[in-house]
Amino acid sequence: MPHPGRRKIRRGGERICCRATGQQAETDRQIEEQSPVGWVLTHPTILRYRHIDFISQESLALEDNPMISLNEYTSQDGLGLADLIARKQVKPEELVTTALQAIEKVNPKLNAVLQTLPDQAEAEVRGGLPQGPFTGVPFLIKELVLHAKNVRCNMGSKLAQGFMAHEDTELMARFRRAGLVLVGTTQTPELGYNPTTETVLFGPVHNPWDLSRSAGGSSGGSGASVAAGIVPLAHANDGGGSIRIPASCNGLVGLKPSRDRVPTGPDYGDPLCGLACEFVVTRSVRDAAALLDVVAGADVGAPGHPVPPARPYRAEVGASPGRLRIAWTTTPASGEKIDPECEKAVHETVRLLEELGHTLVEDRPRYDWNAFLENVHVIWTAFTTASVNDLAAALNRKPGPDNLEAVTLACYEDGKRYTAADLITAMAHGNLLSRQVGAFFQTVDVLVTPTIARLPAPLGELDQNRKGMTAMEWTQQVFTYCPFTPLFNSTGQPAFSLPLHWSASGVPVGVQIVGRFSDETTLFRLASQLEQARPWAGKRPPVHVAA
Repeated sequence: MPHPGRRKIRRGGERICCRATGQQAETDRQIEEQSPVGWVLTHPTILRYRHIDFISQESLALEDNPMISLNEYTSQDGLGLADLIARKQVKPEELVTTALQAIEKVNPKLNAVLQTLPDQAEAEVRGGLPQGPFTGVPFLIKELVLHAKNVRCNMGSKLAQGFMAHEDTELMARFRRAGLVLVGTTQTPELGYNPTTETVLFGPVHNPWDLSRSAGGSSGGSGASVAAGIVPLAHANDGGGSIRIPASCNGLVGLKPSRDRVPTGPDYGDPLCGLACEFVVTRSVRDAAALLDVVAGADVGAPGHPVPPARPYRAEVGASPGRLRIAWTTTPASGEKIDPECEKAVHETVRLLEELGHTLVEDRPRYDWNAFLENVHVIWTAFTTASVNDLAAALNRKPGPDNLEAVTLACYEDGKRYTAADLITAMAHGNLLSRQVGAFFQTVDVLVTPTIARLPAPLGELDQNRKGMTAMEWTQQVFTYCPFTPLFNSTGQPAFSLPLHWSASGVPVGVQIVGRFSDETTLFRLASQLEQARPWAGKRPPVHVAA
């Protein structure tokens, strides 16, 4: 969710992306069809789903015989690729080339990547990369909240189209210090308020496991990109499940860290009144641990920071979690029935955890779902109103049906009617809820739930441009789809979605594991134990760069 505040921005910028229409679209279609698989075009235009990236032949600087094949590239996680670079078996520029080839191969089917940034990536590599755990590893960022210097951030909205910051946010600077090389940006739904990623501006992101289904949201572009092998990890953020939902939909590891564990400055203190946080989606638990070690910690003037870990999170991967007392449930507080495949995923995980020596109890935090929904709705719509107003002022635009999707506009108008007292009351409810849930976690170490209540939704079902839908109807629909994740945005607790089950139809089903506030350590130990007991690294979707 955007909140540009007083930072300098500019409109327009380098022409990187535009609609493909008429004769030009047909020309580019023919060029793509005539190109060999795995070859990145040296034609000045490169076809993307529903739009075209314009990049120069010189800046692309690609070779037809890279030293690493797409199969070798995708067989490694981020740390694995960095190790190949450290042992001089591959060069960073070759990985950039391979990542661009990967985008070219699968993005026309997925529509996940919006921009490629070959000039910037080449300049970063030529300038000498920092020595970090991911030195030379290609990386993508979601076009929401986080900003990279001089990189367009459309936020999935016509209202924000052309927004560009002149400086990196703190987290982007830390991603760079980790050695990651930015090669492009990924799709998000309009202003991030949707558990799927389908926009009027750019069209839907397709799930690589089933192109007719959603890749999740609001980090669906990043989720689809990592699952399809474009990059081993990608930026994501989470205000109600937006890291964990796409992790579940795409068969990935998605960690929502504790509140304030990862910096959100300088634009935000606690975005979305403390509900939202930033991190990544990954394929492996160890990548998440190694990156959190680098990016965690308060930035200058941050409102707070959780207790730091006793030792690096990377050291917890493979460490014994001991015998844990673990609660589990398949019953959402909403009372809605969930898909049998989601129930099955939890039941299988419970049996596995018992085999691993843990004590399992069927239990869950009790709270008033309707009161929770009403108060979260106040926060989301009030924040939408503030964000839209800031963007409109910064870009000299007037919010309306020409530049906002129908439901976003309804939420914007609804947010106007709430008072400052209403917002304070909603935040006070979150505080009481945190006390209730905190008391529950004094009796257990971890809670296991489904990540979402259903298999990935068919595209078009969660339509943010649906005419006639009220703001509250939209909030109810969104949280019915994902009733297990948003509670822990309110409490600020860390939570993983892990790819522990696949449905009979072959789509991933995530399982959520939640820890006590500030206790990512226990979660990393348990997640790595589950990853070792039921490995998922060899699973690849039908749409994959190495297919």
